[in-house]
Amino acid sequence: MLSFIQSGGFFMWPLLACSILTLAIILERFWTLRKNSVAPKGLLTDVMMRLRDDKMTLEYIRSMQSKTGLASIFAAGLVASKHGRSAMKESVQEAASHVIHELERFMNTLGTIAAISPLLGLLGTVVGMIKVFSVLMENGAGNTALLAGGISEALLTTAAGLGVAIPALIFHRFFARRIDELVVTMEQQSTKLVDALHGDREKSGVAQ
Repeated sequence: MLSFIQSGGFFMWPLLACSILTLAIILERFWTLRKNSVAPKGLLTDVMMRLRDDKMTLEYIRSMQSKTGLASIFAAGLVASKHGRSAMKESVQEAASHVIHELERFMNTLGTIAAISPLLGLLGTVVGMIKVFSVLMENGAGNTALLAGGISEALLTTAAGLGVAIPALIFHRFFARRIDELVVTMEQQSTKLVDALHGDREKSGVAQ
């Protein structure tokens, strides 16, 4: 492995760093973007049952505030619910913006790696070909060992750049799709909670 990197020239080292960073981000995002962690399936049902049975306690709300994802959004909405529907919606939207920001963490980094890795590989290719032509100018076509070294460096950096960029791009698209799905789920669940607490009240007020 080390000889492979060394034979690829200087640009193999930043590509190696990009590959390590890509792997770390992928593992972290898989762990962070678990649906059961961000938007637990039974959370809304549990909250609705506590509200119905008048068992919604301050301790329970604080426990949700300490969590991430939908739980923290619900907690913000429940705290503001006593101030009316508008205040509750504003609190929910503000909490949701923070949650979405956390869900999108490292996505720009992953996208940047997917974009720059082929460019680093291309730059390594150009440098390798420059070495090849330098050898041709100085020694002619007789020194095949030096020519092969320059060509090898050019091809290795190209392959390494694509090898880093392709997985980074695939997982960037994958995680972006998962984030969109989680956001839609949280929006639907939050809307149901707001409607449950204030929807009927506003309808009765309009009817009067």
